[in-house]
Amino acid sequence: MSFVERSLFEQCVLASGLLTEKQLDEARAGVRWSHGDVTDANAPPTDLQLADRLIEMDVLNTWQAKQLLDGRTKFNLGPYWIVDSIGKGGMGQVFKAQLDKTGRTVAIKVLPRNKCTPEAIANFTREIRALASLNHPKLVSAVDSGQDGKVHYLVTEYVQGVDLRKLIRRAGPLCMTAAASIIYQVADGLEHAHSRGIIHRDVKPGNVLVTPEGEAKLSDLGLAGPLESSVENDPRYGKIVGTADYLSPDQVKDPWNSTPAWDIYALGCTLYYIVTAKVAFPGGTTGDKARAHCELRPLDPRLLNPRLSAEFVDMLADMMAKEPSQRIPSAAAVKERLKPWLPGGPLADAPTGELGENAQPIRPRSPPVAIPQMQRLRGIYHNRTEPSEQVTSMPLPETKVDYPELPQISESSDSSSSRIVTILDLLNEQESSEEMQIPSDNDWLSIHNPKSVLIASTVGLTIFVLLICVLILLFR
Repeated sequence: MSFVERSLFEQCVLASGLLTEKQLDEARAGVRWSHGDVTDANAPPTDLQLADRLIEMDVLNTWQAKQLLDGRTKFNLGPYWIVDSIGKGGMGQVFKAQLDKTGRTVAIKVLPRNKCTPEAIANFTREIRALASLNHPKLVSAVDSGQDGKVHYLVTEYVQGVDLRKLIRRAGPLCMTAAASIIYQVADGLEHAHSRGIIHRDVKPGNVLVTPEGEAKLSDLGLAGPLESSVENDPRYGKIVGTADYLSPDQVKDPWNSTPAWDIYALGCTLYYIVTAKVAFPGGTTGDKARAHCELRPLDPRLLNPRLSAEFVDMLADMMAKEPSQRIPSAAAVKERLKPWLPGGPLADAPTGELGENAQPIRPRSPPVAIPQMQRLRGIYHNRTEPSEQVTSMPLPETKVDYPELPQISESSDSSSSRIVTILDLLNEQESSEEMQIPSDNDWLSIHNPKSVLIASTVGLTIFVLLICVLILLFR
């Protein structure tokens, strides 16, 4: 069969270089007809039937078949062949790829074409330099970087696992030992980054990759910046960058003075999430969340996970202290505080920190025609919440921090169970996971540079005095 006689899908398959003509013809011959299909053995298979057959033969995966059905033929960036999609965020898209010569599996972060502005390219280059300057087993390491046409990309090591956000949505809250083990490893990576003068600024569950064996690595330095930042060396100087659910109060109030304490607070919010499966301040707008980080205390995590001990909750509260002076001062100090809950420690509640099959990456092998239905079902699954244990109404052991309690139920109200469900409905609101970059002088925060406030006050007073003088002259 000549190239022009083939369907558009078949032409895309051959043009991509993913398969040979022999493999494609074997798939055509092996298409199995269903009762609703044409029974004529000489009838050519449809593109969807052929794609399904190629997936069954394990020569294409679902993502590759979908791209080919959409008419895409380019699957390489330089010497790297894209084999699957890992995820997409506000700062770019990440793919799983293989180096053509060695077959080494890597991850590739691609800067979207619609964001290839000079400023975005400069920020992407800074991320590459920052990652290249760090070398630590608990930080995802840089492998390569390059440009293919107008596409800029960063190549990093591939971690065989899932991110913490997906893990918690799949498995629910972690026990204290598993959580402590993960946060300990992330703190180890942050300690190295801070010692090199780099602050992450976007520590969150989605940026922590974990393996089934319980190994954790911190990824994505897209918003990282120098500790001694200034307008000259940091384009985000004086701006609030990160993810709203994990912003520290001092970052919101004083974005001009970056400190490791920002990352410590975000790490505490991450720990809160993985032991409760809820963000500390759910619901509301970005401004509401930022204000809550500055002014409110989160719900006592033991109301969402009664297995947590008072000592563990105290340690978590110290990581999330509003005032930096009251917060655990460094990543090294966080590691020290976590040691009692590590495997073999005196307060450990599990023998190991392994996560098992829940940390295995899952790639559905359903045919491409089922992809929209799969996405809808996946959305329903992720938005469905099933608390691991009922909210307890028993008195909790005292902690150093006074957490807000569930509202008292009046005699005229409905049953206590219906009231608790209402509260859980609020907690079950899906957290925001998109990165943001917000100028620090936004009205919704009413927080300004002290120098700007002084200048504005002086100008305002001068204008007011001039207006009074004009009014006196007019009515004299």
